[in-house]
Amino acid sequence: MTPMTTQVATLVGKEVRTLFTSPIAYAVIAVFIVLSGYTFTVSLIVAKQATLVHIFFQSAVQLILLVPLITMRQFAEERRSGTLELLLTSPLREIDIVAAKFIACMVVLGAMTSLTLIYAAVLGIYADPDWGPIYTGYVGLLMLGAALVSIGLMISALTANQIVAAVVSLGLFGLLWAIDTLASLLPHPFENWLLGLSLLAHFTPFAVGAMYVSDVGFFLTVILLGLFLTVRALARR
Repeated sequence: MTPMTTQVATLVGKEVRTLFTSPIAYAVIAVFIVLSGYTFTVSLIVAKQATLVHIFFQSAVQLILLVPLITMRQFAEERRSGTLELLLTSPLREIDIVAAKFIACMVVLGAMTSLTLIYAAVLGIYADPDWGPIYTGYVGLLMLGAALVSIGLMISALTANQIVAAVVSLGLFGLLWAIDTLASLLPHPFENWLLGLSLLAHFTPFAVGAMYVSDVGFFLTVILLGLFLTVRALARR
C-alpha cells in the first residue's frame, strides 16, 4: 500500500468515525428504520403483501429527506471551523478528500439500508416472495443514495453554512424527484427532456424488478458529475 493510499484510508476512517460519533448518523438511521419498519409491519399484517416494493419507494423518499442531514456539514462545517484549509494544504488531493467523504457517507447509508434486510429475511421465512424486485430494489436504493450524496457534497462544498446546504439539497432533491409532474405539463420534446432528469422515473424500474442500462447509466452519470463538481468547487477555493 502506497503512502498516498494509506493517507486516504486513514482519512476515510476518520470521516466514518466523525459521522458515527455525532448524534446525526444515529438519529437518521433510527428514523429510517422506525418508519420503514412500521410500513413493513402494517403491509405484512394488514394487507398481507409479501413484497418490499412499497418499502423501496418509501425508503427512496426518506433518503431524499435524510441524506441532506448527512452531507450538509461535510464541507460547510469544515469551512466554517477552518479545518478545510488544513485538509486542502495537506499532501492529499482534492479528489482524495472528496472520495473519503463520499465513502464515509455511503457507509452510513449502507448501514442504514442493510438493517432493512431483516424484512427480506422475514418474507423468505414466512412467505414465498419474488426475489427479483428485492435484489434490484436494493441496488436501486444504493444507486439513488450515492447520487444524492454526490449532489449533497457538491452543495456543501459551495457554502459555509450547513443549514443552507441542507435546505438547498432538500429543495433540489425534491425537485428532481417530482420533476416528472412538471414534465407532464410541457409539450414534446421538453417533456422527454425533463423526464430524463427525474429520479423517480429512473428509480421505479429498480423497485419493481427491472434494471435497465439507461437507468444505471443515469445514476452513474449523476454520481460522477456530482463528485467532479465537488472537486472543482474545492479546487476553486
